[in-house]
Amino acid sequence: MSGPRNTNLLILMSDEHQARAMGSAGHPFVQTPHLDALAARGMRFTDAYTPCPICVPARAAFATGQYVHRLRLWDNAMPYTGKTPGWGHALQARGVPVESIGKLHYRDAEDPTGFDRQTIPMNVAGGVGMVWAAIRSLEERVRPGSRMLGEYIGPGESPYTAYDADVTACAVDWLTARSGDEGPWCLFVGLVAPHFPLVCPQEFYDLYPLESLPEVKLGPGSGFEPHPWVRLHDDLLDTENAFTDAEERLRAMAAYYGLCSYLDDNVGKILAALEEAGLSGSTTVVYTSDHGEDLGARGSWGKGNFYEEAAAVPLILAGPDVPRGVCGTPVSLLDLSETILDHFDARLETDRPGRSLYAIAAEPRDDERAVFSEYHAIGAVEGGFMLRKGNLKLIHYEGFAPELFDLAADPEELEDLSRDPAYAGRLAGLYAELARICSTAAVNRQAHADQAALVASFGGREAAATLGAPGATPPPSPGAKGA
Repeated sequence: MSGPRNTNLLILMSDEHQARAMGSAGHPFVQTPHLDALAARGMRFTDAYTPCPICVPARAAFATGQYVHRLRLWDNAMPYTGKTPGWGHALQARGVPVESIGKLHYRDAEDPTGFDRQTIPMNVAGGVGMVWAAIRSLEERVRPGSRMLGEYIGPGESPYTAYDADVTACAVDWLTARSGDEGPWCLFVGLVAPHFPLVCPQEFYDLYPLESLPEVKLGPGSGFEPHPWVRLHDDLLDTENAFTDAEERLRAMAAYYGLCSYLDDNVGKILAALEEAGLSGSTTVVYTSDHGEDLGARGSWGKGNFYEEAAAVPLILAGPDVPRGVCGTPVSLLDLSETILDHFDARLETDRPGRSLYAIAAEPRDDERAVFSEYHAIGAVEGGFMLRKGNLKLIHYEGFAPELFDLAADPEELEDLSRDPAYAGRLAGLYAELARICSTAAVNRQAHADQAALVASFGGREAAATLGAPGATPPPSPGAKGA
């Protein structure tokens, strides 16, 4: 399944969608009928991961097919500018029309990031992003003045739900205006749900009554003690302790699940427009997200760690020449980047670690394949690294003890095996694999040095502490239709 395909490519990327939060992924109550139908007619990758569990670096890595440490775009104050060529540039060089609608989280719409046109693009605040969060030392890091999840949690409308409605309408209009003889083209659609603020339209919020929600895994009162690196990460924003009461925590969960269903509804509208335009038979569709969401597991909210809730992403590929089923080979968004190139037989003259999902899906599960993720952003006093190979997941925290999980025996990651003598040999093998990807110590030093230089370029800590959104990036102003 390699070589050019005479089909269009529609890429749908949400934000902060937990891989498990889909009916097709086996979730017991989340309602995602449109994504489930897409999975039923395509290939769902059951073990897909982000290259970095936070928005801006993950999206830069996806755009280029490069690891974050190669790009040296470490956090939400170091957005993609197009300096490193990516799949969009390769498609342009191939003569393939390539456009975006919605969230990108790059620096600026004027940057040459590989799109012929950007419609209502959402990029980092002020073109600089969260500079305050690049201050990572424990003694100097900055606490934002407002609650990360938003001051109000519950049913209603937010600037993000309004933005997603605009993005969906623009995508529907774009597809409606296409005719079958205009392809092949590539359209990237960036939706922000289910990213916080956790405010959800009433009809979707009502799908998840508070009394029906289960107890959160290793939540308050469980006696769980978080890993020291994770505790320091979470202490900066202190989200778990910022709830007004236990009911507000439940409202947060209901709103998140409701936003998953709101997202699904918008995906359904876009796919219906594709069908009504007569393009379903000539279009391959990808659905994924940039990272997941902890949603209270282990007392964590947001992302920024390597547990399945935050680091795993949904990934569905459906099209005329895509086999149906599930693929258990570990993959990442870097493989999706390669898939876009493969789809159009496009070329990039760079060394990249990914592999096309078309080829991976055509082969048996590969338990020898390693997938890598890393984190050097808000809350991380030192770098964190993840290696998934077969059923084992190694989480290495620079300067801290590691964690090791056997996801086949322990999918909820309840038992750390890193000190189990029976796993010593396999742990050593994972560390050898990790060393082939990078020197974690050298990468950690480089990240700190680059972030210190960034902070200095803005005038030092006091000036940098005021730069960037305190939480969710503001969407474009209503009525902003293009770049």
